[in-house]
Amino acid sequence: MAELIWTEPALHDLDTIADYIALDNQLAARGLVQRVFQHVEQLEAHPESGSVPPELRRYSRRYRQIVEPPCRVFYRYDRRARKVYVLYVMRGEMRFRKSRLLKRNRARRTA
Repeated sequence: MAELIWTEPALHDLDTIADYIALDNQLAARGLVQRVFQHVEQLEAHPESGSVPPELRRYSRRYRQIVEPPCRVFYRYDRRARKVYVLYVMRGEMRFRKSRLLKRNRARRTA
């Protein structure tokens, strides 16, 4: 089993998405957050089950994603430490910015 670690920025991302959805439908926002957490919890038993994000295939295969519509959840698995770091959550229709993910990973390492 891997240890699951949510970074503060990733939690903030999910909270921001849920807040936006809650403006129209609080029940839907609550349901989304529950589904995302349930999906991410599966990474404890299967940390390499996520796919490599298409935008990162040329650069790095150490980052992975899981999709719980409308969200994409980006994470990195540290095999030696047996830890899964959830780094970034975004809405699927948004444009992915590789620099944001890499910056969060560097910040996690220095903290």
